[in-house]
Amino acid sequence: MADVDALMRKAPVIPVLVIDRLEDAAPIAEALVAGGLPLLEVTLRTPVALDAIRAMSKVPGAIVGAGTVLNERQLHAAQEAGATFIVSPGLTVPLTRAAQTADIDFLPGVANPADIMTGMDLGLNRFKFFPAEAVGGLKALKAYASVFRDARFCPTGGITLESAPSWLAEEAVLCVGGSWLVPSGTIDEAAIRQRAEAASKLRA
Repeated sequence: MADVDALMRKAPVIPVLVIDRLEDAAPIAEALVAGGLPLLEVTLRTPVALDAIRAMSKVPGAIVGAGTVLNERQLHAAQEAGATFIVSPGLTVPLTRAAQTADIDFLPGVANPADIMTGMDLGLNRFKFFPAEAVGGLKALKAYASVFRDARFCPTGGITLESAPSWLAEEAVLCVGGSWLVPSGTIDEAAIRQRAEAASKLRA
């Protein structure tokens, strides 16, 4: 597999994006990249998600991946659309094997020690900690990090601009996922860029 560790270190925040209108895809990508956040996670939660990945992949400087990937079929569809990394809400053996065969950066979700141990048995040590706040928050992650010393995490779920610095101060956290960067509704490119600029300056 490619180097997911290097990917996670490219920016302190990975925008988690739900794209409802295809025409918004490229402008959102341009605003985020201009604000200093090149890594973009497009969740497969809307009918236009795959086309949005295609559109965003054409934006200079954008590194586009697919989120909410649940199975091998979605993985291949996302990769075909131009996704260069895959994020899933959980960890399964079939999806992990498919990602390893496809040789694509893969960030599976974990929520407890059993998930992490399963991932490590499969040769992984970089994980999405999800849903971060709902499964114990920073206190839980610190406990897991003290046991699984080789593991590094991207906490996602409930993270805000205000809480992100506390997460990023933890040695085991390489980046965080953030949905606050592009709120649902009317797209304001200037506001998105401003939020991206603020997020890009967050670093432990």
